[in-house]
Amino acid sequence: MPNIALELGKQATSFGVTSAYGEQQDVDGVRIVPVALVWAGYGGGSDEQGNGGGGGGGYTLPLGAYIRRGDDLRFDPNLVSLLAVGIPFVWVAGRALSRVIRALKK
Repeated sequence: MPNIALELGKQATSFGVTSAYGEQQDVDGVRIVPVALVWAGYGGGSDEQGNGGGGGGGYTLPLGAYIRRGDDLRFDPNLVSLLAVGIPFVWVAGRALSRVIRALKK
């Protein structure tokens, strides 16, 4: 039986860039390339009798898109994703900062 981890590793090498940057779309003379933050994890194993299994999972967060009109290229962020990531980050950072300030006052 082939090593499952090696097989998953071979498949994952082409997974990164093609999933983070989507296929270019042309809409009314405007080129759009979607961009996402992607991460994935895989695992597998087998025993001495040759029984084995594996699995994996992943998550994608759409960040926005590169938009090209003629010679103008700009990044247009996805505001919903920005808020979904930004609000918890600001809350955790504020909570940590308040604890640091409180510890310094003692």
